[in-house]
Amino acid sequence: MRNLYEGDSPTAHRFRYGLLAFDIVTIGFVVVTSFFARAPWVEWVDGVFGALILMDFLVRMGLEKQKLKSLTRLATWADIAAVLSFLAPIAGEGVGFLRVLRTLRLLHTYQTLARLRQDFSYFRKNEDVIMSALNLGVFLFIMTGLIYATQYGINPEIRNYVDALYFTVTTLTTTGFGDITLSGPWGRLLSVGVMIFGVTLFLRLLQVLFRPSKVRQECQVCGLILHDADAVHCKHCGTVIHIHTEGSL
Repeated sequence: MRNLYEGDSPTAHRFRYGLLAFDIVTIGFVVVTSFFARAPWVEWVDGVFGALILMDFLVRMGLEKQKLKSLTRLATWADIAAVLSFLAPIAGEGVGFLRVLRTLRLLHTYQTLARLRQDFSYFRKNEDVIMSALNLGVFLFIMTGLIYATQYGINPEIRNYVDALYFTVTTLTTTGFGDITLSGPWGRLLSVGVMIFGVTLFLRLLQVLFRPSKVRQECQVCGLILHDADAVHCKHCGTVIHIHTEGSL
C-alpha cells in the first residue's frame, strides 16, 4: 500500500490518478443527486462512497509516520467530514451539514502536482491559471454547498443545487437580482457573511485567475522560474530577464 500511495512506479501513478477521478465522481454525485428526492439507491451509493473514503482514510493514517501531527491538517479533517457526510443517511441526517466539506477531498489532488507537471506539458505551462481556476471552483462549490445544505427543505426557492449556485453567483458578483433570498434570521446572517467575506475572496480569486501576480520565465543563470509580471531583473541573481508578452516579437 505504501508503494501505491507514495511510490514512483507507473502503477502507483495510475492509482493516484484513480483517486483523483474518484474525488471528481463524488462531487458530481453530490450535484446530480440534488435534483432528485432522497431514494434508497442514493443512500446505498452514499454508503458505498463513505466506506471507500473510510478505507482510504484508514490506509493513509496507517502509513502516516506522525499520526498525531496529521490530525492538525485540514485534509485529515476533510476526510473525516467526508466519511461522516456520506454515512449520514445511515447514522441519521443530524450531520448532513458536513456534506459541504466533502469537496475538500480535492485537496488530495495537490499531492499529484509534480506528476501532472511531468505528464502534461499543457499543465506545466499553465499551472498557475489551472490551479487558480481549481481554487475558484472549490470556493464556489463550498459556498454553494453551504447555502444548499442550510436552505434546502426550508426555503422553497432553493429546490436543487443549481438554485443554490445561482444565488451564490449573483451574490458574489454583486448582481443581486433578488428573485431568490435566504429564509429566516440565520439565512439573512448567512447572506451577510457571503457578501462580506465571500465577495472579497471571490474577487481575489478572480484577480489571481485573470491577472496572475507572477509569470513563469526561467532565469538562464540561477533557474528561478516565478517573477513579477513587470520584472526586468531576476530578484535572486540580478540577471536581466526577457519576459515574453503579447507584444514580443
